[in-house]
Amino acid sequence: MPTVLADEDGLTRAIIALASEYGRYGYRRVTALLQAAGWQVGKDRVQRIWRREGLEVPQKHRPRSRLWLNDGSCVRLRPLRRNHVWSFDFVQAQTHDGRSLRILTLIDEHSRACLALKVARRINSLGVIEALADAMCLHGIPEHIRCDNGPEMIAKALRKWVVKAGCQIHDIAPGSPWENGDSRARQRPA
Repeated sequence: MPTVLADEDGLTRAIIALASEYGRYGYRRVTALLQAAGWQVGKDRVQRIWRREGLEVPQKHRPRSRLWLNDGSCVRLRPLRRNHVWSFDFVQAQTHDGRSLRILTLIDEHSRACLALKVARRINSLGVIEALADAMCLHGIPEHIRCDNGPEMIAKALRKWVVKAGCQIHDIAPGSPWENGDSRARQRPA
């Protein structure tokens, strides 16, 4: 039977008190605090009591970027009129024989009008530029274009062309498909 030291209960209470007061401290730091308070104790003994009492340092959570303001509004550019904000994204589809198709969808976020649908097996940044140019010839030049961060959308050629056309390009945050007007248009009831 293991021997229990006379100060075990007092030491246990002191460890629990320090662990609750300093939630991010582990047993090593608690040992240093105990030694500074006058306890004659080593880290191995504190670790044994720490484990016996089931104490743990909580895992650090990665801070998320802020999407909402205090008043509940979303931090994003809101479309105010036609040709203010356009959105584009890709949709995947398959033919009856299993081959994939890519569909580039371009909408005006204010009016929810579909400005372009380009269907092809492959669409690279030049294909996106062609679709945007055709839409701009028909509907005018928008002030802002919103897209996600796929390889076609972050291409330098596309970004240079958009700036030369007189638009500003806005990326949606990774993992935030609800910021893309195109995906909202597909989820909206008819």
